[in-house]
Amino acid sequence: MKGRISFFSRSGCRDCGAVRSFLRGRGLPYVEINVDVFPERERELIERSGARHVPQIFLNEKLLGGLVALNSLRNSGEFERRVRDSVGTQRCPESAPSAPVYGFDGEDDDARGNGRTDAMVGVVRVLRQRLPIQDRFARMKLVRNCFAGADLVEAIIHHLDCGRKKAVEIGKELSRKHFIHHVFRENDFEDGNNHFYRFLEHDPAIPKCFNFRGSTNDDEPKSAAEVGRRLTNLMIAILEAYASDDRLHLDYARIGASEEFRRYVNLVQDLQRIDLFTLSPEERMAFFLNLHNAMVIHAVARVGRPGVIDRRAFFTDFQYIIGGYPYSLSTIKNGILRSNRRQPYSLIKPFSSVDRRLELALEKVNPLIHFGLCNGTRSSPAVRFFSPQGVEVELRHAAREFLLNGGMEVDLEKRTVYLTRIIKWYSADFGQDRDLLKWILNYLDATKAGLLTHLMNDSGLITISYQNFDWSLNS
Repeated sequence: MKGRISFFSRSGCRDCGAVRSFLRGRGLPYVEINVDVFPERERELIERSGARHVPQIFLNEKLLGGLVALNSLRNSGEFERRVRDSVGTQRCPESAPSAPVYGFDGEDDDARGNGRTDAMVGVVRVLRQRLPIQDRFARMKLVRNCFAGADLVEAIIHHLDCGRKKAVEIGKELSRKHFIHHVFRENDFEDGNNHFYRFLEHDPAIPKCFNFRGSTNDDEPKSAAEVGRRLTNLMIAILEAYASDDRLHLDYARIGASEEFRRYVNLVQDLQRIDLFTLSPEERMAFFLNLHNAMVIHAVARVGRPGVIDRRAFFTDFQYIIGGYPYSLSTIKNGILRSNRRQPYSLIKPFSSVDRRLELALEKVNPLIHFGLCNGTRSSPAVRFFSPQGVEVELRHAAREFLLNGGMEVDLEKRTVYLTRIIKWYSADFGQDRDLLKWILNYLDATKAGLLTHLMNDSGLITISYQNFDWSLNS
C-alpha cells in the first residue's frame, strides 16, 4: 500500500473501536490520531472534517467520514475499490493528516497539565537557598537533610518582612501544599526548635519514586479528578493501541517505545502534590484502581516483570509520589482499596494509626476490587480502567467476565468448585465456604449459576479447590 489510512479518535470511543477492529480484521495498516493523547491535533480534526465528533477516517488527504460512512461503503462493496484506487496506488501527499512523531508533537500547557506556577514557589525557592539544611539527631535517630520549624519561620520573616504569626501561617500552607513535611510526618507545621521538617525532595523515599525526576513539580497542582481523568484517557489509548481485543495480552515493548507512554510518564509528575482529599469515595476508588493498573504497565514496560525471588519487591518497591506521599502497588491495594488490611502472609498493616494516608483508605472493603486489579500476569483479571460515575457497575461487569472466563468452574460429579487463587489469598474480603459461594452466585452466568445452585440445594459436602496461579507475563 503506497498511501495511508488514518483516522481521528478519542479514548474509550465505541465507534472508534469498531473502526479499529475493522481495519485490523482486514489487515490494513493505519495511523490513529487520538485527540485525548494529542489535544493539539483537535483543531486539525475540526478544520479537516468540520466537526468535533470521532471517528473521522481519511484515505490519504481525502475525508471518508465516520463509522456510518464506513459501514455504508463496506456493505456496498465500495470500500475495497476506494482503498485500491487511492491509498493502494497513490503515495500519501504532505496535505494528508500526519502521523504522530515520538517526542515531536507540541504539547500545550493545558494538555500537559503544566503552566501556572504555584503562588508559594517564590518563597520556596528562597527558603531552599537560605535554610540551614543539615543532618540532625531526633529521637535517637539520625535525620538527614532537615531544618527546624523556628528556622523556617525566621527565614520567612526576613524574606517577607512579616510578623511571626503570618510566617507560621505560611509554614502551614507550605506543609499543606506538600512543599515540606515533618520528618516523622506527625504534624502539618509548628514553630519551634524541636520540630524538624524537610523539603519533599529530601525525603529518603521520594527519589526512589518513578514519577520523580530529581526535583519536585512546582506548578500549581491541578485537581486530582482532572489529573486522574487525563491519566486514564492516556492509558485507555495505550490499551486500544497495544493490547489484544480482550485486554488479556499487552505488547509491553511497543508500549514502552510509544508516544502515548512518553506523555503518560510526563503527566504522572502532576501527581506529586495533588490534593487527594477532594475526591469523593467513588472518585477515590476509581482513581486508585486506575492508578494501580497504570503503575503495573509502567513497571513492566520500564523495569520488567520480576522472577519468583523478587516478586514481592515488585509490588512494594515500584512507587509513585502522590499527594506528597509514596505509594507502592501494595500500598494502593492493601492500604487504600482494602481499607488498610494486611496483605497475604504479612503481620503488619500498611498504614500506622498516625499515617495521613490512612484517612484516604476506603471505609469498607468491596471484594469486587480484586476483579478490577491487574498485576500483569496471565491469571490476573484483564486490565481495565474505570469511570468514577460507573465504577460499581463496571466492577460487577469485571467480576462476571473474569468468573465466566475460567475464574470459576463447577464439577458436579466430584461436587467440587474450582476458584481463582485470588479468593484464597484474600479470603478475609470474601468470607468462607457457603457464604462465599452465595456471594459468587450474584456474578455467574446462567449455566454456572445453575450448576452451583444445584450443589448448594442439597445437604451434601461441597469441596472448594483453588486453581494454580500462572505468574507468567500477560504479553
